[in-house]
This record gives sequence, C-alpha cells and structure tokens, in this order.
Amino acid sequence: MAIVLAHWGEHLFQAYQIYVMGWPRPKANGLLGLWYPWLIKSEVLHYGYALVMLIGIWVLRKGFTGTGRTWWTVALVIQFWHHIEHLLLITQATMHHNFWGKPVPVSVLQLFVPRVELHLFYNTLVFIPMVIGMYHHMFPPESEQGKMTCTCEWGHRASAKAA
Repeated sequence: MAIVLAHWGEHLFQAYQIYVMGWPRPKANGLLGLWYPWLIKSEVLHYGYALVMLIGIWVLRKGFTGTGRTWWTVALVIQFWHHIEHLLLITQATMHHNFWGKPVPVSVLQLFVPRVELHLFYNTLVFIPMVIGMYHHMFPPESEQGKMTCTCEWGHRASAKAA
C-alpha cells in the first residue's frame, strides 16, 4: 500500500507541477523526476510497476472472501487493462515504432485523454476498489463475519475469545 500511495503521490505532484506551477508537460516529471528524469521517462519503469501491481493484486486476491473479494477483483480487472495499456507503450518503445502515427508511444485511452490525467484516473480507479475491498476484508458485513482464514478481521478475534 505504501508503494501504491507513493506512486499516486508522484502523479499528483506531476499534476501540481502542470496545473499549479505552470510547468510544461515534458518538464513535469513528479518528485522522483526532479532527480532522475531519465528514469521517469522509461517505459520499463512504468510497465514494471503495472506488472508488479497486477501480480500483487492477483496474489493477494486469494486471501479475500465475499464482498471484499468482489471489490478486490474489480481492482484486478482494472489493473489488468492498465497493464495492457503499458504493454502497448513498452512494445512501441522497444520496436521504435509508434502506433496510430503518433510522435511518441501512445496507449489506447491516451488517444482521448492526456497521459498525466489518464494515469491519475487509472490510479484512482484501481485504488478505490482496493480500499473498499480491504475495508470489507477487515470489517466484513455481518453475514460474512468469521469466514476469513486470516486474522485481519477486526473485532472477530476478540469476540471469539470473549465467548
């Protein structure tokens, strides 16, 4: 979750650089990009993050049940599409051939929405169901209480000991 929040913070700082500080988009690389602009421009970094997120959400999914699992699966599906978008970007960068006649690698939805705003949207779209899924995992509805195989459910362990 710390990595997810740091990544989200990078995109928010990048938007701040563009919309509040008035920086041109090519110079607005977020906080990390102030020191390592070559890294931020690397499609390998972005694809690697999308892949690690996809694998992480997939691996952690088995620990979720009921409503929490449903929301976690929503995050997984959205992240899978986000991963496909980054796969398109890294493919173009690797082949040195940009699709749709564009001067830089472009994803499908980037044809309609600028990259900074699109990634803020993707991060939000993945983050919200992750948080809802985690909430329902830790505080499941009454009908799902006690069905976890882990100790994440708050209050259940204390209630079980008291009984």
